[in-house]
Amino acid sequence: MIATQEFEQILADPTKRIDGDIHWQPSESHDDAQRFQVPVQSDQRWPLRVEGWWNPRARKLSYTLLHIDGSRLIGLNLGSVRHRNPNRGERFISLHKHRWTEEFRDNVAYRPDDITAQWSDPLAVWAQFCAEVGILHRDELAQPMREGR
Repeated sequence: MIATQEFEQILADPTKRIDGDIHWQPSESHDDAQRFQVPVQSDQRWPLRVEGWWNPRARKLSYTLLHIDGSRLIGLNLGSVRHRNPNRGERFISLHKHRWTEEFRDNVAYRPDDITAQWSDPLAVWAQFCAEVGILHRDELAQPMREGR
């Protein structure tokens, strides 16, 4: 399990980066969805990756920063998604973000102020997500296909 101190060190590391262009791939499990998974490089060699999920038919977009052990450190969900917090029962419909805590792991969500783009603009959301988690991506995230396969 990730300790809070390690989580904070990962987020504070200014050397996190993704090298190369990112291309969406069709999902094998959802006909209308596309996804990508890319490693995150850093001078500290954190074992990290980012995953993206786009489903225009279901009106869903998510970007997730994951530790190699499978822990979701930051998860951003937009569109037609729902979440209920276990600690206070708060409910979110559409935009919400998950942030790792030792107590609740990735199960608690909140409404972020730093994400202003809509689920339907995955490139703008990507830029905002990278800025928030401190990942430098100088290359290109390809536009996903608007229609399914």
